[in-house]
Amino acid sequence: MSSKSYLSVYAKSFSWAGFFLPKETLKKCSALYDFCRVADNIADDHEELENKEKKFSQFEDDFKKKKLNNPVIKNMWDLIKEFNISLKVVQDLLIGIKSDIKDEVKLDSKKDLLIYSYRVAGTVGLMMAKILKVNKKSSLRSAIDLGIAMQLTNISRDVIEDSKNNRFYIDKDFGVISSTINLADTFYENSFYSIKDIPFSFRFSILVARRIYRKIGHKILDKKNLENYQNAGKIYVSNLEKGLETFLSILDLIQLSLIHKKDDQVRHNHILINEEININERI
Repeated sequence: MSSKSYLSVYAKSFSWAGFFLPKETLKKCSALYDFCRVADNIADDHEELENKEKKFSQFEDDFKKKKLNNPVIKNMWDLIKEFNISLKVVQDLLIGIKSDIKDEVKLDSKKDLLIYSYRVAGTVGLMMAKILKVNKKSSLRSAIDLGIAMQLTNISRDVIEDSKNNRFYIDKDFGVISSTINLADTFYENSFYSIKDIPFSFRFSILVARRIYRKIGHKILDKKNLENYQNAGKIYVSNLEKGLETFLSILDLIQLSLIHKKDDQVRHNHILINEEININERI
């Protein structure tokens, strides 16, 4: 890997949105993403299962023992201290990624899907919000919602690719894919009002990332059936479309300044997650 951060290499949508963040804040968000991606890469590598299990256990152990000679781990511990990130959130993330290190992954219920999405992405949304100096609990819940929404979008986009790797987060059925995107939309909606509580200099970047990711889901719905979905290949948002979504994010910014609804009036859909994970302890 070159000196480019994982953020710019792997997350084009985030990299685009990150352009609108102050440089120092982007550097910290990138450090968080580097940690997540290094862990994720171990799970995604095309290696023998036993090797992946060993590598992941080593990475977990190095993190727990604070092996600060590894810059990715050192930077993550710096973030934990600076922004008071709960270790339980980091552990949730690692449990989620570790659950992908199997011969076959199959989620059997909406509850399993939401808990998985919280672990691998809601946690990242929560930690990102801490870096962006969000302190209000209801707003931190909404940050979790945005992470979950984005993960549900990823899962909906990558059904064919994931099935080739024996990962079956949802069924290869266009009705199921569509309902997953609709579920994601409820989480995107719940994330909106909290953005008002993000410091103004960071707000626009989050609105842009939210819009671009949500657009992926809407492009999937436009395929109408499984055959068109399969023939489309990997669905992404073009630079032209990103430009349009960025413009529309300006309107979101204006809308946020005009609305009076508070995010603590939003009913967060965390009931199923809370059956297994106490969200209150994390925020």
